[in-house]
Amino acid sequence: MSDVESRRWSDSDDEERLKSLLREASEEGARKALKRIGLEDEKAVHDMRELRSLIESWRLIKKTTTQTVIRAITFAILGLITAGIYFKTGVKP
Repeated sequence: MSDVESRRWSDSDDEERLKSLLREASEEGARKALKRIGLEDEKAVHDMRELRSLIESWRLIKKTTTQTVIRAITFAILGLITAGIYFKTGVKP
């Protein structure tokens, strides 16, 4: 094996070793971060699903509330227009 080929082999080994070390370090960092916020146990999956469900419900409530407010404003405006027309034309019962 030539000197260049042995360097390539060595560089490749170093790269794989570096990737492995980075992977281990990132996994350990993630474990520590999850532990810090209280999500390291088996209930964490359930907690995250529950939080996602709550957020989804909140978004649905916001959307529905916005639609309801817009409809109420629209009906109020249409009611005022109708009342204006009614009184303007002088229609008497």
